[in-house]
Amino acid sequence: MTSAATPSPDTTLAPDSEPSWILEFIALAAIWGASFLFTRISTVAFGPLATAGLRVGIAALVLVPLMLLRGHAGAFAQHWKTVLLVGVSNSAIPFVCFAFALQSISVGLSSILNATVPLFGALIAWMWLGERPGGSRSVGLALGFAGVALLASQKTGVATGQLDIASALGVLACLLACVCYGISASFTRRYLEGVPSLVAATGSQVGATLVLAPLSWWFWPAEAPSHSAWLAATALGVLCTGTAYILYFRLIAIAGPSRALSVTFAIPVFAVLYGVVLLGETVSAWMLGCALVIVLGTSLSTGLWQLPLARKPEGQQP
Repeated sequence: MTSAATPSPDTTLAPDSEPSWILEFIALAAIWGASFLFTRISTVAFGPLATAGLRVGIAALVLVPLMLLRGHAGAFAQHWKTVLLVGVSNSAIPFVCFAFALQSISVGLSSILNATVPLFGALIAWMWLGERPGGSRSVGLALGFAGVALLASQKTGVATGQLDIASALGVLACLLACVCYGISASFTRRYLEGVPSLVAATGSQVGATLVLAPLSWWFWPAEAPSHSAWLAATALGVLCTGTAYILYFRLIAIAGPSRALSVTFAIPVFAVLYGVVLLGETVSAWMLGCALVIVLGTSLSTGLWQLPLARKPEGQQP
């Protein structure tokens, strides 16, 4: 699962030149796509709170030593309150929400809803930071949220008049997670400007761990989880969170924030594939159509693509 927060890139995470960023882009999309699968497996045994707590706790164990080795202890000491706080909205709440949602909705659906993160990021930046979207971005916001409404109405039974409460709550949980990611993005831009990305990533996992640790202990399952559940939880923490954050901020440094953020569009491809092949999930034409609408709206809202009429004529000053 991807976060919309993109703090200042830590150039120490990347070499001076890296021609193979596309391979790293694909690897990151595949890893984050797998996070939905591992969350589903882990949640069945541990429950949502313990799954999220294990995820951030293991990730913190991976990232803290690396941060110290990179010599960022001073930066962490200077900004520790802020980076710990951002962990609540950037990791703790979203990870619990997705774990809760995956009890009732499919891996593919949850990953498609996760692709709305840039939509909420753009909307919240407009409301909070005053970054008013232009013509293409406004069209993108409207189109993206229309796609979400169409997808949600069909998957929750609203369109047919037969509301599925469990699915509706799952969809709402995913959208709440995306809102939290959008809030984190604006919070990061406002209060963590210039903070090394590794410090922000590590601090957010430590902060989320401090919040979720007591809840995880309280809601720890009475029955001992299976070895496969432990492997899934470990993969979530080590691979899909700790390693993925390192790869994500490395991608920001070598390919730029816009390209790194566009990984959100590729995640559902892998997540849907994992769900179909490994869990036997089904994907309808309506679901794929709504996903295309959401991705198109998101690409417009983030400025990765512009409508032809919105482009400035050649030679015109910005």
